[in-house]
Amino acid sequence: MPHRVLIAGLFHETHTFLEGRTRLEDFDQLRGDELWLAENDGSPLAGALQVAKSCGWELIPVIDLRATPGPTVEDRVVDLFWNELARALDREESRGIDGVYLVLHGAMVSESLLDVEGVLLERLRARLGVDVPVSGVLDLHGNITAKMAANSHAFVAYRQNPHADAAAAARDGAQLLDRLMRTGERPITVWERPPLMWPPTGTATASDPMRTLEALARGIEQAHSELLAVNVFAGFPFADTEQTGVSFTAVTLGEPRYALAELEQLSEWAIAHRAAGNVLEEPLEAVLARIKSTGLSERSARAPAGPIVLAEPSDNIGGGAPGDGVSLLNALIDAGIENAAVAINDPQSVAALSVRQPGDRLTLDLGGRGSALGGGPLKLEVELVSVRDGRFSLEDPCSHLASMSGSQFDMGLCAVVRHKGISILLTSHKTPPFDLGQWRSQGIEPEKLSVIGVKAAVAHRRVYDPIARAHFTVETPGPCSSNLKLFPFRHVRRPIYPLDELP
Repeated sequence: MPHRVLIAGLFHETHTFLEGRTRLEDFDQLRGDELWLAENDGSPLAGALQVAKSCGWELIPVIDLRATPGPTVEDRVVDLFWNELARALDREESRGIDGVYLVLHGAMVSESLLDVEGVLLERLRARLGVDVPVSGVLDLHGNITAKMAANSHAFVAYRQNPHADAAAAARDGAQLLDRLMRTGERPITVWERPPLMWPPTGTATASDPMRTLEALARGIEQAHSELLAVNVFAGFPFADTEQTGVSFTAVTLGEPRYALAELEQLSEWAIAHRAAGNVLEEPLEAVLARIKSTGLSERSARAPAGPIVLAEPSDNIGGGAPGDGVSLLNALIDAGIENAAVAINDPQSVAALSVRQPGDRLTLDLGGRGSALGGGPLKLEVELVSVRDGRFSLEDPCSHLASMSGSQFDMGLCAVVRHKGISILLTSHKTPPFDLGQWRSQGIEPEKLSVIGVKAAVAHRRVYDPIARAHFTVETPGPCSSNLKLFPFRHVRRPIYPLDELP
């Protein structure tokens, strides 16, 4: 008989220091057989569906909810997800289920719950008991808790940042669940958390500390056959919870204390190299002065091809920021840099432009409304270049954006305006800048620019590094600053680096 598997997804990275709420209406929703619409779209859900089909599971699709990172989530989102799961369990009680597969993030916070995933897994364990395996996939930036570990069997985390392997990690998690259903093995998950938080700028897996931690984790897996998965979680520092920060889990069929000893070795290495993960930005003015003095922004036959990329993590859309900060745009104008482009999420300006014609000139208050830390709008006279639909297909099926949305993204109605030598892409839906199709869909060729402003920390580098002649990470005002000491933490367990000094 085929194994009967319940599958569902709840995906949100929650920035608890942001104003407002992430509403139910902000989530893309798939229900029941609609989950099959994600098949082959490059998302983690697609990876799980691929294994389900190849292994011949009798799949029971329930619900998939996904939203772009943002502020604390409304309780009704969690209530909807759990109620749909509970109803599915009730419906299937007479026939039974053999396993549960969940696509989760790991850093979700709601109005009432600081540990959304932990509470949901605890409820599932109470309904299913210990015999039905609960497995799935988690984001590398999850703030993993003891409750999550204690109430699950075998989650697998992404191992790359940018998350080019999100679908692959989901397949690994699904294959592990298939093994557990076939063999009757029931592993446990052990958990270890060092007193560390790293900003997103310090969590790229192409550099230390994450590069070495991931290599050490793979070595532990190879050395111990009873360890089915060893996961390294960089954490998400803008979710203020007790367990926010770096953590490690191991899925083991053996004696738990031996697995824990391996995780403690990872923890000790991370503590010893903690400063490598506390990556801060360069002052914007200094970077622009260097660009001007060296002539890097001037395009000529002798200049290297490709744009200079200026990344501003403080307005990192992939970290929950509103993506409407204008400090970088203003600085580019003041520096007189031309053939540049920036993207700003500003539905109000797009609406005003939607009734105008290309070539029209008007003065707009651009951006600066999404966060009190963003510095306010920038009044600017612009020329309208175009107004277009904002839907585009991802050029890179393994880009970080695919881990969030699959192969398609909708920026809403978009407008391109120009001020002097700078093109400004205005979107109606905030769009993580993780795929170059964002620009080309609006008639902008990114390779031909001299300078591009990117509202991201690390995840953009998979698609921008191949075209960039230089890359700088710059400091601007905004709610995702890498200086974690700026945030009013209330819940995180202290002491913790870099908020506190460690012995």
